[in-house]
Amino acid sequence: MNNNATHNSTDLHALADGVLRPLGYEVLDVQVQNPGRRPVVVIRMDRLDEQPITVEDLEAASRAVGAEFDRVDPIAGEYRLELESPGAKRPLTRARHYERMIGLKARVRGDGHAFTAPIKAVDGEQVTFDVGGEDVTLTVGTFQGHLAEFPDRHR
Repeated sequence: MNNNATHNSTDLHALADGVLRPLGYEVLDVQVQNPGRRPVVVIRMDRLDEQPITVEDLEAASRAVGAEFDRVDPIAGEYRLELESPGAKRPLTRARHYERMIGLKARVRGDGHAFTAPIKAVDGEQVTFDVGGEDVTLTVGTFQGHLAEFPDRHR
């Protein structure tokens, strides 16, 4: 099935999430860096139980994803696979991600909006931000959000 084309990050995301979710992990983001030469596939992941990611988690996840990528061969030629914890600019893709970070600032882009503001509230799939004293409520999935400040403790 490999026609020597690099699969897009959506395909890679689905492939990695299919391997990691049964192990208790969630894929937050997949990026293919340096696509022209020797690509680096960077997978940001989190634990479904919301505990901090450990080195052991990253090693186990890397082995599992590496084995699946070897089996499926989604990228032509040589590449490097890197798994990492969400970090300071963690992608926020589900309502629960916003809920965990209420009070912290998020960078929001899309659905006609571009702002950085504190997450004020979450109700179902609706996330409300405090944009300069005004409430702006958006539906998860209609915009991109990333954490814009690092929490002082794990959330």
